[in-house]
Amino acid sequence: MDVKRVAVVLADQVSPFELGVACEVFGTDRSADGIEGWDFAVCSPGGENVLSWSGFGLDGLASLDFAASADLLIVPTCAPRSASPPEPVLEVLRDAASRGAWVAGFCAGVFSLGYAGLLDGRNCTVHWVYEQEFRSRFPTARVDPKALYVDDGGVLTSAGTVAAVDLCLHLVRELRGVAAATTLARRMVAAPHRVGGQAQFVQAPVPETAAPDDTVLAEALEWIERRLDQPFTVAELARRSGLGERTFLRRFSAATGTTPHRWLTERRLDRAQSLLEEGRLSIEDIAVACGYASAAALRHQFGKLRGTSPSAYRKTFSVG
Repeated sequence: MDVKRVAVVLADQVSPFELGVACEVFGTDRSADGIEGWDFAVCSPGGENVLSWSGFGLDGLASLDFAASADLLIVPTCAPRSASPPEPVLEVLRDAASRGAWVAGFCAGVFSLGYAGLLDGRNCTVHWVYEQEFRSRFPTARVDPKALYVDDGGVLTSAGTVAAVDLCLHLVRELRGVAAATTLARRMVAAPHRVGGQAQFVQAPVPETAAPDDTVLAEALEWIERRLDQPFTVAELARRSGLGERTFLRRFSAATGTTPHRWLTERRLDRAQSLLEEGRLSIEDIAVACGYASAAALRHQFGKLRGTSPSAYRKTFSVG
């Protein structure tokens, strides 16, 4: 879908963090980084002022007329969950879905999509704290309580507040490509891609680069990313880092939230996506450039973790 206009739809008592995520991703000029922007506005019924959870007010808002013609509507958490948002908000969400626009809910903002009837029979997620309440209110929604975010045919939902970042970067990846999403993630000092099926139940944030104070791991990850076409073993990486294998694995997990194999697989697939978008190399050459023994091996991993084939991805996203 060609998304040109993005609207954040508010009721009252909005989460400042989630509102800020939407503004940071879609409402900030990134042209200096080579990222094409969007026509963006924060909207409320009648353009009326809205309070935040933190007690300050928001004014200068657009009316829902802007949202009525938006290609992507975002609903952050707005209290209370126990009551439906105002009817004008429900109407603009329903109308958006019926005309083929994308609609996204952040955290408890997913309840607003439920009240609008947009999640009936759809796959979705919600913060694990709200799971039972959400299920009782919207019994026909198919809830995946472990997912960070779910994209079901243009109706998108995210779990906790930080998962809103993951969902937004997923949207940028879909709309502007891997390179734009990665560039934006670096500017935001965020993980460029945490897969939507990753469990919510994590004991610590899950960045995909080393923690800032772990220079040994940071250098190791940078070194690996420059050599994605080469094979690696944990023993080799540990030796190069000057660490024992157990220590290396422990620090790697603490820095990335995953195993070396999964991290390397994700990096190789990210690289493959970039090369597919550029459109110059054959699938076989891309497989070699990304460290796969054959095009069949690349196709297998791409289909397993990206849900499509390299050829289909190229057809959709190639700019070459």
